[in-house]
Amino acid sequence: MWRSRVLSREAIQAVQSLKLAKCPDKLAEVFANRISRLMKADLLDILSELQRQNEVELALQVNVYISGQVWYEPDISIFSDMILMLGKSSNIEIAERLFGEIEKEVLWPDTRTYTAVIGAYFRVKMIEKAMESYESMKGSGCVPDKLTFRILIKNLEKAGEKELIATVKKDCLSYIEYPEKFLEEVEKTYVSTVFH
Repeated sequence: MWRSRVLSREAIQAVQSLKLAKCPDKLAEVFANRISRLMKADLLDILSELQRQNEVELALQVNVYISGQVWYEPDISIFSDMILMLGKSSNIEIAERLFGEIEKEVLWPDTRTYTAVIGAYFRVKMIEKAMESYESMKGSGCVPDKLTFRILIKNLEKAGEKELIATVKKDCLSYIEYPEKFLEEVEKTYVSTVFH
């Protein structure tokens, strides 16, 4: 889905109005008087900006509003961005619910979506669930990418899960081009961030 890089004046004002609306009545007023007049691109930009600012509650409300629009077509990237934001703020229950809604929208999770879910589980130290999602990802035909492996290795190292790390590193051989070089880079990056 196309998104503009620079927020329009209307989109900036709408974001500010949403953040200033402290009670449900004021928020409803902002949606009725300001949000409802915006174009599709502006609404998507507002959602992205609220996610960037980690305004979880407002982003969820704007997401619900967008999904109720006539022009709305389910888009896996919107789900991925929402799950990523929820994971960063440790809202695992809502992230799981959104992930479950993907199938209802007749969409299929992609590598980015699975990676966001895996990261969300690690954030709340649910290692088993993260690994289940990783296995689901591979089983669904999605190919784990370098980011997926970085997240897995880094978090499994933190947790001291040596056997799981060995399994994941072995998987790199099947999924990543030049796996030895990649694993060397990951090791350097992880070691330098931990010890410096």
